[in-house]
Amino acid sequence: MKRQILLIITFIYCVSCANPTIVNVIGPNDNNLTCNELSNEIAKANKYADEAKEAKKMNKPHNIGAILFFIPGYGVSMKNIDQAIQAAAKRAEHLNNIKEKKNC
Repeated sequence: MKRQILLIITFIYCVSCANPTIVNVIGPNDNNLTCNELSNEIAKANKYADEAKEAKKMNKPHNIGAILFFIPGYGVSMKNIDQAIQAAAKRAEHLNNIKEKKNC
């Protein structure tokens, strides 16, 4: 019985942290991409930013779990989400600059 309770608590602890994707701002082949590929990469970066913004909402289970069971985890999750949003925005900006240089 104790083992089952410990497993449940461990599961809730692990689920209570948000882990959005943090993209690399500059990719190794960004300058070699075509205009369509650049547009696709910008769409991906925007998708990652949208996912991170969605994870930031208070009605998400990981946020509720973090507040109920591990308050410092909530702060770490919010910091991680902010980093993901900023990285995605910088990536989109970087790719837009390349598009402008290529006159796409």
